Amino acid sequence: MKIVPGSDTTPLNVLEFEEYAREYLPKSTMDYFGSGSDSMETLKENHEAFKRLVLHPRVLRDVSKMDISTTLLGHHISSPVCVAPSSTHRMAHPDGEIASTSAAAKADTCFVLSTMPTTTLEDVATASSAANTNALRWFQLYVFKDRQITVGLVRRAEKAGYKAIVLTVDAPVLGNREADVRNHFIIPKHLTMANFCPQNATTDYADYVSDLYDQTLSWKDVRWLKSITKLPIVAKGILTPEDAVMAVKSGCEGILVSNHGARQLDGVAATIDALPAIVQAVGDRAEVYMDGGVRRGTDVFKALALGACAIFVGRPVLFGLAHSTALF
Repeated sequence: MKIVPGSDTTPLNVLEFEEYAREYLPKSTMDYFGSGSDSMETLKENHEAFKRLVLHPRVLRDVSKMDISTTLLGHHISSPVCVAPSSTHRMAHPDGEIASTSAAAKADTCFVLSTMPTTTLEDVATASSAANTNALRWFQLYVFKDRQITVGLVRRAEKAGYKAIVLTVDAPVLGNREADVRNHFIIPKHLTMANFCPQNATTDYADYVSDLYDQTLSWKDVRWLKSITKLPIVAKGILTPEDAVMAVKSGCEGILVSNHGARQLDGVAATIDALPAIVQAVGDRAEVYMDGGVRRGTDVFKALALGACAIFVGRPVLFGLAHSTALF
């Protein structure tokens, strides 16, 4: 079914929201949101792996009263479906991260803010609390070459009421995203990386990131981060049980099984395939979450059945924002 902006056709699922966004957004924007690295094999696998998992339902169980609420690191949320960190929400909607964090807060679920948003972390916190005084928000963090930038972001997140640091560990360099190269992609000039001072908030995203990211990052830096904050740390980008164990030993309270939406190294495992071994390796020493390829409620169920405490979605939020923009 072709979804046409302005028509009476209403998207009924995430895949239709994606098709709507593809029709509405500029090609370079949709490619930035939707593409993966290199040949995008892992991007395909993130979805295909869910299809290979079949359900064996039990029947004649009383389901008249259901409760899907859960807790993340001791904080209650209404659902195990949470919002993953992704940058530049204002490329999809004028209100950007304000709109997405407000929606997550009203749904009483966890919102993870990217280090690279188009709205400051303080403004996001204000909007989140305005929508729900008990809203749970986490802050995704890169460790930068200049450690004072990293420390400054952590202190700001602490002050603004973020309840955990989600440390990205799988991005020593930016992934080879050929669609962005082909499109000569840059952040629109009216937008900036809002968490940084204007002179450092260039719209040339690839150059900016490569200048900031620390390629020497190792487990000792995770322990260093643990030493400068009392917030729990979630390691994002774990795909092997060995690294999951190392993360726990380094002080991480959570493991986010992730391949960065297939935007970093192509050819790695689909996250749902990597999940069971990591759950087994970690045991009860840390909470395990996953992201990547989740498009249906049955995908959520499969991840939970394989041991995830919660799942995080990124691109579907951007597709929803694009649909809301088209309705303005």
